[in-house]
Amino acid sequence: MTESPWEYAPAPESRAIANLKPSYRMFVDGEFTDGAGEPLKSVNPATEEILAEVSGAAPSDVDTAVRAARTAFDRTWGRMPGSERAKYLFRIARLIQERGRELAVLETLDNGKPIKESRDADIPTAAAHFFHHAGWADKLGYAGYGPDPRPVGVAGQVIPWNFPLLMLAWKIAPALACGNTVVLKPAETTPLTALVFAEICQQAGLPPGVVNIVPGAGDIGAELVGHPGVDKVAFTGSTEVGKQIQGRLAGTGKRLTLELGGKAANVVFDDAPLDQAVEGIVNGIFFNQGHVCCAGSRLLVQESVAEELLDKLRSRITTLRVGDPLDKNTDVGAINSAEQLAKITELSAAGDTEGASRWTSPCPLPERGFFFSPTVFSNVHQSMRIAREEIFGPVLSVLTFRTPDEAVATANNTPYGLSAGIWTEKGSRILWAAQQMRAGVVWANTFNRFDPTAPFGGYQESGFGREGGRAGLEAYLDV
Repeated sequence: MTESPWEYAPAPESRAIANLKPSYRMFVDGEFTDGAGEPLKSVNPATEEILAEVSGAAPSDVDTAVRAARTAFDRTWGRMPGSERAKYLFRIARLIQERGRELAVLETLDNGKPIKESRDADIPTAAAHFFHHAGWADKLGYAGYGPDPRPVGVAGQVIPWNFPLLMLAWKIAPALACGNTVVLKPAETTPLTALVFAEICQQAGLPPGVVNIVPGAGDIGAELVGHPGVDKVAFTGSTEVGKQIQGRLAGTGKRLTLELGGKAANVVFDDAPLDQAVEGIVNGIFFNQGHVCCAGSRLLVQESVAEELLDKLRSRITTLRVGDPLDKNTDVGAINSAEQLAKITELSAAGDTEGASRWTSPCPLPERGFFFSPTVFSNVHQSMRIAREEIFGPVLSVLTFRTPDEAVATANNTPYGLSAGIWTEKGSRILWAAQQMRAGVVWANTFNRFDPTAPFGGYQESGFGREGGRAGLEAYLDV
């Protein structure tokens, strides 16, 4: 008798935990207020339903927020001893932990990522960044930037939709620890956890104007970046927009850090532990549906093990479950928006047209929502679009190499330089390859490992500046 395939029973998290409201308002000078701009509709990418209406900011609201941040900096936050600032950051970190389930479910509803990733990665790491930077707030004089480093002033921050709350933490935590005040614009499609974070700021008793949240589209981000009252700009997003920001701020004297796109190489040598490498490859490209700037979207495999590795990889990918992001068994959730799904589809079609060999997971897809099956392209050449352009989706391009020198040359043959991965049992090869690769972060026998104590950032068209660790403090200090 043939047994039926073993199946997972549905294990959905309750959406009621998110405490979803029908409408949300922007947060300025310690209060929630209606914006004068066009309202936004927050859409659940897994169902295409409208979750909530969000009050949008207008240029006048940006001006009000920047003025509130300036007043708070001049009168309160910039003068406050670091030991006192630290208390607020510790409170915020603890409140993120206390409201962790609520934030995780809300993030999954708004963004489309699997609940297990929101619950186990995004929210705990966001809290960790506030804990870490709270510890720095009274030690800035010992950080290596002189005996009395001063805050820069008002920081204008624009974040993307792939890690909404985590990117907020990366930006706001160091800014506040160093004594700056903040005006932050969340992504147009994922503003909800940022506005719940504003509630947490109120709960923590943060002085009015220290943190301001102004939802809006790209025009509001441009308004914030160009506002004359902003001293420091931090942007995470596309390389195209980053170039526009850099051009606009040239000659203004404003501080700028950019964390932009990537096309990371995940390099597997012939002596690598292949089963372990397969897990790292899957994590590197299918985590968060591939919506990761440092995703290992280019797999470079030594020719002698390429066929064996690809067999193992395809077998592993067929076990990935694509579907309801609120189901605790889901591995790959929904693509964040119809626009992003169209981009992934268009670039994948280019891979077909240019002659790459396409393999798509046979997993079933939900009938509604924005979903894309995990896809692997083999027989890829460097000239192909799928090897050069950031797809920002669950699509892996596989190239082969024969020698270590060829591997490094191929890995570096990109305008980006954000991250890379190396898989080998030889420690000397790891150190040699890491020194040769032009990437801000190089992982060895692992991938997508983040820690608030370690700096993160890129080179070339992946941006400049670092976030996290001691090095990340410099962007928010006048040194």
